[in-house]
Amino acid sequence: MKRFLVIACVACLAMSVRAAETPKQGLGVHIGWAQPILRLNDPSNPSTSKDSLSNITKLKGLKVGVAYDGSIIKGFGASMGINYTFAATNTGWTKKNSSQPTLYPQVQDKITYHEVEVFVDWQYKFEVAKETYLMLYSGPTIQCGIAFNSRRDEKALDGTITPAIDGIHRYTTTDADKVLKRMNVTWGVGAGFQYQRYFIRGGYDFGLFSPYKNDDFSNGNHARGRLDQWQIKIGMYLWYE
Repeated sequence: MKRFLVIACVACLAMSVRAAETPKQGLGVHIGWAQPILRLNDPSNPSTSKDSLSNITKLKGLKVGVAYDGSIIKGFGASMGINYTFAATNTGWTKKNSSQPTLYPQVQDKITYHEVEVFVDWQYKFEVAKETYLMLYSGPTIQCGIAFNSRRDEKALDGTITPAIDGIHRYTTTDADKVLKRMNVTWGVGAGFQYQRYFIRGGYDFGLFSPYKNDDFSNGNHARGRLDQWQIKIGMYLWYE
C-alpha cells in the first residue's frame, strides 16, 4: 500500500510538472512602425570604394501582419508569420550639385516602397512575473518586393518643375544600374515584452545580399548596396493557450 501511494504521488507530481511546462501557443495580429534603409555605394565617384555604402536612403512607413507564436520547450520557441510593409520618403528640394555656386537648379526625390515578407524568429521568453515575459529573438526574413517607385523632379530658377529622372530605383526585367531585385533576405535581432495576450517587439534586420541586379564593378558604373530595416510592432493574440 505504501509503495502504491509513493508511486501515485510521484505520478501526480510528474503530471503537474508536465502541465506546468506545457508549451503555449497563440495566433495574433500586430501593427507598427518600419524604417527600411537602402544603403548604396556611389559608383559615379571614382574615389569611393565599391564596398563603401556611402549613400543612405531612409524610408518611413507602416507594418501590419499576423503571427503564430509557439513554444517548443518552456521558454524556448518561435514566432512566424507574414507582414506587409509600406514606406515612403520625400527628400525636399536641394541643390542638384552641392558644389554648384548657385541655388538652382534644385532636385527632389520621391520614393514609395511596398513589400510582403515571411519571417521566422527563434525566441526565448523569460518569465519575470505571472503571465509577464521579456523575450529575445533572432531569425531570417524573406522579403518580396511588390513595388518600389521613385521619381526625381528638377526645379529651375523661374519655378518650372520638370521630371528629370523617372525610376531612380525600380523593379524591371533589365539589368541596368540601380535596378532592384524583388527578393531579399535579411537576418534580424530584437527584444520584446509580453503581458498576457498583449506584446510589443522591436528590432533591426540586416540585409544579407545586395538588392541590386547589376553589381559588376568592371566599368565602375554599377550599384552595390544593402536593404536593412528597423521595426517596432505592438499586437495581441486573438487565441492563446
